[in-house]
Order: sequence, then C-alpha cells, then structure tokens
Amino acid sequence: MDNRQPHIELLQQQIALFNNQQAYNELFLHFYPSLEQFAFSFLKSKQLSEEAVSDVFIKIWEKRKTLQTIINLKLYLFTCTRNTCLNYLKKQKSWQSLPADDYWVELNSVFFDPEQLMITAEMIHKIQEAVQSLPARCRLIFKLVKEEELKYREVAELLNLSLKTIENQMTLALKKIGSAIGFNIHRAVSSSIRSL
Repeated sequence: MDNRQPHIELLQQQIALFNNQQAYNELFLHFYPSLEQFAFSFLKSKQLSEEAVSDVFIKIWEKRKTLQTIINLKLYLFTCTRNTCLNYLKKQKSWQSLPADDYWVELNSVFFDPEQLMITAEMIHKIQEAVQSLPARCRLIFKLVKEEELKYREVAELLNLSLKTIENQMTLALKKIGSAIGFNIHRAVSSSIRSL
C-alpha cells in the first residue's frame, strides 16, 4: 500500500479548498515521472509525453475545485494521461488501436528493497533482466501493479483489458522472474498450502 496516500489526500484537499500552489507543485513532482513514462508507452516521444502530462496537470489546476471529489487520484491521473495520449494520437491520425506489443516501459525500482529482502547484487541483476525481457504489455502491467501499486481491476480499466488478461500477464511475469532466480512458484505455493 502507498504509505504516502494520506499525504496525497492532504495535497488534494489543499489544492481544491485553498488553491494552494505549493501543494499543486508537490503533487506534480510526485506523479510526473510515472505519468510521463506511461505517456511515452503510447506516444513514443519524450517531448509529446511531457506535453501530454503537462496538459493533464493544467486541467487538474483548472478544475481544482472538483479535486476533492476524486476518490483514487492516482488512477484518475493515469486515466487522464491515457485519454490525453489517445487524443494526441487521434489528432495525428495515427491511432487505430495501439497493438499490445507497442507499449514501452522501463521499470525503475521493481518494488524490491534489497536490504529488507537481503537480495544480492547478482540476484537483483537477474530480476531486472527477467523483467526487461518480458513482452512489452506484460512489462507495463507488471510496472502498474507492482511499482505504481494499482489494483488488477484498475489496470484492466486503465488499459481497456479484461481482468483475466491482467491476472494472466502477472502470472507470466512472476513465473519468468521466478525461473530467472531459480524459484519455483508452483512448488512454493503447494508447500505453503501443505503447511496450513
């Protein structure tokens, strides 16, 4: 769970109720890197991705009074970014339906904390290689679930995919990562079930 969520909600309230520009700037800085990378998965252009995310935040400021009614701001921002990107592509007349393999994403943290998990540098390298070798759509789904902490149904809604597809892609990702580090997921699950 995102331990910054209460702080994000406070920023949301500060912007909506008090037109607090400092809170707006902090919100922008918090979400910008993830949203820009997500936009790039659609637009394949750093400049257009930056513009798209800037457009999203301009609209957030223009409609700041309604900000306090948004329950899940992270999902809302990702959805706005997706819609803005699709509008850009429609204007360029280059959008029909973005093929799944055209998604591009680079995972930053892969959510692992080496000190907490006592993972060796070699192990981290194997995990990162496994993640980077995932098919593009699978890598994007893995990032949204594990790094951005979105729920499966939120990712399904965001990418216009079925919940089953998200589950299958996450299973594929975890199997590939597990085999890269010599960890058998099925064996671990069945042994943990036996120990119950």
